[in-house]
Amino acid sequence: MDIKPTLDLLHQQIPFVPELAIILGSGLGPLADCSEANAGTNIYFRDLPGFPDQSVIGHSGRLIFCELEKRKVILQAGRFHYYEGHPMSLVTAPMRIYGRLGVKVVLLTNAAGAVNPNIQVGSLMVIKDHINLQGINPLTGPNVEPGTRFPDMSSLYNTKLRQQLLSAGTRHNQELFEGVYLAVSGPSYETPAEIRAFHLLGADAVGMSTAPEAIVAHHEGMLVAGISCISNMGAGILKKELNHQEALNFLMTIGLNFEKVVREFVRELIV
Repeated sequence: MDIKPTLDLLHQQIPFVPELAIILGSGLGPLADCSEANAGTNIYFRDLPGFPDQSVIGHSGRLIFCELEKRKVILQAGRFHYYEGHPMSLVTAPMRIYGRLGVKVVLLTNAAGAVNPNIQVGSLMVIKDHINLQGINPLTGPNVEPGTRFPDMSSLYNTKLRQQLLSAGTRHNQELFEGVYLAVSGPSYETPAEIRAFHLLGADAVGMSTAPEAIVAHHEGMLVAGISCISNMGAGILKKELNHQEALNFLMTIGLNFEKVVREFVRELIV
């Protein structure tokens, strides 16, 4: 995907050079409706060259340039998913754009299912590493310079940022833990056998996003952090069927804790 037309348009419309981008996953969009966001510059995906409208329930599909906790940020309300049939170049295009806009830090968030049976629904998991089983690496194809052809992924999720997220939770009496996120392509939920296999692989939570964005953000030279909001137990752990709307409804109940942690992280961010 050619991001130059989008970059040209954004340079004409954005009020500042952002230092931080926050990608809000399914059901986590209420932060994008805060007073700071309402006073900011809202640009809908459909108004950006090459960007389709948002189609997934729980995603409003817009970029919000605003000041949050006295920092200049981009709130990305919604994302593009590989399971929608989009090419990886579109799925990860926002990361390319943020890198070229001068963003230094990306905070990726998502709703995820628990793979580890000891995790409780409603927990917030700081991503310490991921396993990408989406079937494609987003860097496949010609290398996008100035990123290196074979980037090291040893410290993809920045250690300092992870510690700052954990500390932000502690200051708000919200216990966070670190875990491994496993990305699948979706859109079907996983089978009970797959959940058992993912647990054996070392995964703690599973979802359908985040890993490609993290890889490309790192390739762009940005520091990466991630939070998974555990919205349901993986298939087979509990004797019930999985339902996307039920997961969204539950996320609304833990949204306030999520927003407090994110705000504290933004307020005390040290890069």
